[in-house]
Order: sequence, then structure tokens, then C-alpha cells
Amino acid sequence: MWPEESATQKWLEDVRRGEAGAVDRLLASYRRAVQMLVQMRLDRQVRRRVDVSDVVQEVLWEASRRLQDYLANPVMSFRLWIRQIACDRIIDTHRRHRTAAKRSVDREQSLPRLTDRTVPIFRAMIDPELTPAAQAAQRELVACVESAISRLSDQDAEVLILRHYERLSNQEVAQALGLSEAAAGMRYLRAVRRLRTLLAEKVSQESETA
Repeated sequence: MWPEESATQKWLEDVRRGEAGAVDRLLASYRRAVQMLVQMRLDRQVRRRVDVSDVVQEVLWEASRRLQDYLANPVMSFRLWIRQIACDRIIDTHRRHRTAAKRSVDREQSLPRLTDRTVPIFRAMIDPELTPAAQAAQRELVACVESAISRLSDQDAEVLILRHYERLSNQEVAQALGLSEAAAGMRYLRAVRRLRTLLAEKVSQESETA
């Protein structure tokens, strides 16, 4: 989902050296990832009133404004830093546009909860180079996994999505969730075990039906 760390470091060095257009190149490389994050986490009802691209533009503008502060004190990876800006912007957008009947979002929350657990989160990971038959098989497998994830608790689903969809490292997941690395690792392992149990149950049910 996110650009390679090595490429990001090169772009950051270009920015530090003051190369022309370096900031634009850096942020342009992150536009697609930010858009995917906003699309996934922005409430479906809010998306009816707010253009995702507008939120993305706000995120990139804020990142540009704060970039020198980040370079002076890079306490986290750049992708984790820009995704935190995106998550803050999503929370602010929810506050502005959700109806009064909706549950308010805690501004101190480290990141917004998944707002639509039925969204096909992993479909974008299907390899377009596969044959049509292989793509169909992969889609079936992805749908099965997504269905199982939708049955997990928000906590379990969140850590799996951070690791396997956003492709964050365990260290980055720990920072995003405000946990120690050991605690983040244990949460991930528990979520994997629960997911495997659900998948095994589905396979067993399908075998009995057949």
C-alpha cells in the first residue's frame, strides 16, 4: 500500500537538500496510499457528502505545511507520520459531517475505527497478472478471508488490516496503536489464531454441506 521505505528516504533527502520539486514528488508518491486509507476509513454516510479526493488534498496540504517540523524531529517513519495526519483529518471530517444521532468520535483515539466492515478491503491485492481462472480463485479466497475478518472483534480486525493491508511493520503497528512492540505482536498472533479458527470452521461447514 505504501511506497517503499528506500524510495521514501531518497525523496526525503532530496527535500532536505532543497531540490526543486522534491516536496511535490514526495507527496505525489503518497497520494494513492492516502486515498486508499481515507476510502477505507471514512464513514460510508459521510462519503455521500464529502469527496474523498478533497480529504486527501487536505491531508497532503497539511503534510506539506508540517514537513519541515517532521524533518527536524522524525520520531516515526514517514508513512506512519502521514497516515496519522490522515487519521486525524478523517476524525475531524466525521465530527463535521456525521449527524447528531451518530456516536461522537474520541479525538484522543490513536486512529479511527474501521467504519464499514463490509468493504472489500483486500480486493486491491489481487494480482492482475494472473490468468482469469487464477484471479477467480484468488477472489474467492479473498472473499472468504474478508468474511472471516468481518466476524472478528474490531481490535482483532484492526491489527490484521494494519499488518496485511497497510503493510505496517510490528513496530509501526505498536506506535499506531499506542502499544509496546511485544503487546502489538501478541495482539497480532491472537488475531491470526482467531482468524484461522473462523476459516477452519467455514471449511468444515462447507465440507459437511458438500
